[in-house]
Amino acid sequence: MSRTKRTFSPEFKAKLVLEVIKGEKELNIIATENDIQPNLLRNWKKEFLDKASVVFDDSREENLKEKLTSERKEKDRYAKKVGQLTMQVGMAIYEPYNGFRS
Repeated sequence: MSRTKRTFSPEFKAKLVLEVIKGEKELNIIATENDIQPNLLRNWKKEFLDKASVVFDDSREENLKEKLTSERKEKDRYAKKVGQLTMQVGMAIYEPYNGFRS
């Protein structure tokens, strides 16, 4: 019998990690209550603490703005190219009939 891989939402992970950090219950107890392995919860806690500084990183917002701007420019280029190709296809379909009238 094979086990299916379970996935956990970020909200669920954060909730459990915060419970562990508060220290009101032991990590093993929280893991048992939620039917997960203690090592998995330890890994989530380590990842949470390692990435906590990102919340206070001001350059993160600037990077997101730059990325959004570049994606918009790329989208505009693609839209322009689609318009050009649509016109070319329309003209290619129309041109063969242009000189052949009965």
